[in-house]
This record gives sequence, C-alpha cells and structure tokens, in this order.
Amino acid sequence: MLRIANHHVSRITFILLLCEFSISLASVYLGAMIRMADQNYPSYVGIDNFFLSALTFALTVVFSLSALGMYQINFREGIRNTFLRLMPAFALALALITLIFYVIPALYLGRGVMGLVFISAAIGVLIIRVVFFKTSESGLLRSRIIFLGTGKLAQECHELALTNIAHHEYDIIGFVALEEEQQCVLAKYILPPNAGIVSLAEQYSADEIVVAVQNRRGGQFPIQELLDCKLNGVKVIDAAAFFEREACQIRVESLQPGWLVFGDGFNQSFARKFGKRLFDLLVSVLIFILALPLMLITSCFIFLEDRGPIFYRQERVGKNGCIYSVLKFRSMGTSAEKEGSPQWASANDPRTTRVGRIIRKLRIDELPQIINVLMGDMSFVGPRPERAFFVDQLCKEVPFYNMRHSIKPGITGMAQVRYAYGASVEDALQKLQYDLYYVKNNSLFLDILILLETVQVVLLGKGAR
Repeated sequence: MLRIANHHVSRITFILLLCEFSISLASVYLGAMIRMADQNYPSYVGIDNFFLSALTFALTVVFSLSALGMYQINFREGIRNTFLRLMPAFALALALITLIFYVIPALYLGRGVMGLVFISAAIGVLIIRVVFFKTSESGLLRSRIIFLGTGKLAQECHELALTNIAHHEYDIIGFVALEEEQQCVLAKYILPPNAGIVSLAEQYSADEIVVAVQNRRGGQFPIQELLDCKLNGVKVIDAAAFFEREACQIRVESLQPGWLVFGDGFNQSFARKFGKRLFDLLVSVLIFILALPLMLITSCFIFLEDRGPIFYRQERVGKNGCIYSVLKFRSMGTSAEKEGSPQWASANDPRTTRVGRIIRKLRIDELPQIINVLMGDMSFVGPRPERAFFVDQLCKEVPFYNMRHSIKPGITGMAQVRYAYGASVEDALQKLQYDLYYVKNNSLFLDILILLETVQVVLLGKGAR
C-alpha cells in the first residue's frame, strides 16, 4: 500500500493507473503517426501542438475507467469479463471526449486519428491488464501475512484480507495463538505453538505481521519478538491500522482516546479549510451549471405528480452541532411522517412517490444541497448530515459519534459511497467508522477520490435508498 495525503492507495492499482495513463497518452501520438504516415507533416505530431490533446484524452480515459469501477480490481474475473467491462468504459470516454472537443475545438484531433487512438488505447489497456492478471497468478503481487491472535478480532482481520481483493491480495500464512485467548479460527490454520514468531516469519518469508489481540498486557504478549521481526524488515501493524488501511474504516470498538490524540491526521489547518472551501465553490458552481436543465425537469415532474411542494426542507445537525435547514427535492409524499415522529429511511421506502423512487436511485434528490454548500452550511464531501432527533439518540448509543460534527457535513462522502443506506443504529455505527476515517484523513486528494466513487455510484446505481 502507498500512502498519499494520509489515504492508503493500493500499490497495484496505482501502478496500473500510471501504466494505463501512459498508454492512453502514447496512443494519441501513435494514432497521429499512423494516420499521417503518408504526409510530409512532422509538426502535426509535435509536442507543442499535440500535448494538450493527448493529456486531455489520457485523463478522460482514466476518469472513465475510474467512474465505472475498473480500478476496483478483481484478479479472478478473467480476460473475457475484463474486455466486457472495458467496452462501456471506453464508450463513456468517447462520449466525454466528443463533448470536450465540441466545447474546445482547438483540441480536436480529427475522426481518422481518433478512431486509431481509441483502438490502440483499448488494445493497450487490455494487454496491460492481462499482464497484471498473469503476474497476480504467479504470486508476485501478493503479500504474505501472519496474524498474531486467534480470537474474534483475528477472525475479522482474516475475513477482510480474503474479501478485499479489489485493492490487494494476500497469502495467509496462518495464525499464532497466545495462551488464554479464545480460539475463533479453525485449528488447521494455527501455526506450530512451539515455534517463535521470528522463526515463523523467516521460515515462511512473511512480509507483514498483524497484531489482532485485544489484551496486550501481561507476560504472554511477545513484544520483544515483534520488535525483532520489525528490526529484521518484517512490517508489524495492529488490527486498527489494518482495518484503516484495507477497509477505510476506524473501528469504534477498538478505538481509544489516546490513539486519537497522539495519532496522525485530523488536519484542520487554515490551508486545508481554505483549500476545501475553494474546492467546494468550484465543484458546486460547475455541477450546478451542468445539472440545471435536469433540476428544472425534475421540478416539473415532482409538481405534476401530486401538485405538492417541489423542495423539502428539514433541520439537520451541521458542524459543531449547529442546526441548519437542508434543501432537497421532495421524494416522499406530503404525509410521510404524519405520525409525528421521525423515521429512518429504508431500502424501497414505501413512503416515496413514483418520481421520488427514481430521483433517489439516481441521487438527483441531493442536487439542491448545492445551495447549502454555496451558503457555507455544508461541504461537497463530508459526513452525511443527520436530524437532531437521531443525533441525540446516536450520541448516547454509539461511542465517538459526535466526532463527525467536527467538520461540515457533505452531499457525498466516504460512508455514502461505501455503505448502502442507514436504517438503524447498527447501520449508523457502520457508517460512523467510514466517517471517522474521513475526519481523520480528509484531504483534497481524498475528496477527489470520493467524487469519482460518487460518479460510479450514480452510474451503476449502487447504494441508492
């Protein structure tokens, strides 16, 4: 894993993205040279004339691949499925690059050149992915890992390592048991009890040891052996750091105030606040302009369905616990809460109207919150704002819940794109773990990544309520 602006990025994904960006960039020059091979016009492919067009094309391809989830890699999907997934990604890239050339004619390359460029880029991307898949099969891209502990926490870490193949693949060497610890993993995965951790790490060529035990006090905890492993070049991390890195979550049950105080992150500097506000304004104005026709059409449909109000205002809890009115397109009937008490939103909520179900699925109901961003009540990226009724309840039942109010709430966020919907206290706990990760590691880089994931959610319909 690489760490960029406090956010963990898969080394494999980062290398693949760079390779595909380079291939897309080179495809523009290759297509131009093939198209103009019979003409004495060398300046046509010169860097001064072509670089901006090539850069625009490469960025568009990488954006399209990201928007359709092509960097959530499944090394087991095979070449055929990869090819089928690449087709809509390049179709999206073609649509976007056509729009860009229409808006900025100076970047236009010509139909003949663009045909060759897309063919060469698609072939190059497919080839590089086949190479990555074959390399993965050989085990060269995998990390070998040992878990210290055999309890519930170790079991959860093991399950995460097995299921998180979209970012990394692990070879699980096994588990090292400690005395008087509950055993939740199968006995066949437990390593020989007499062998020391240092010897096991050397014997199995371990790359990393994950300390997954709750109780680290007493003489049974092998602190000296772990130190020896680290001095011998084996990485040693605890379960909290493992979950933060692999799942983008900060686990509430293993969270200690001291870890929050002395750990890194939680950047609330003036530069970060200024940069985030500038980012919010630029993104909000751009999306408002692009989405204005869609918002006008949505307003008409909402009004025509039941002649009720178009917008829905509701008090939500913002930064530092301040109350503000959030603005959304109305997606429920006018008597959605006729009983008088707030209710959790649920999947396929029966209170939604016909238009409401559609705009919720496509996240169109969230667009009026751009006004809240421009007014400064919200950010474009941040924790989802909740109603005061639920906040009071959750602060009592969920540890550290109030920490999410240390920054402005957002239209989209880590929890919104990673978790389907919140309809209970348990769901709120799961979403809080993503929110805490964002509060701790928020940066402009992470905001951009979340926006890309939001595009993927909208296009593929993930997480809609």
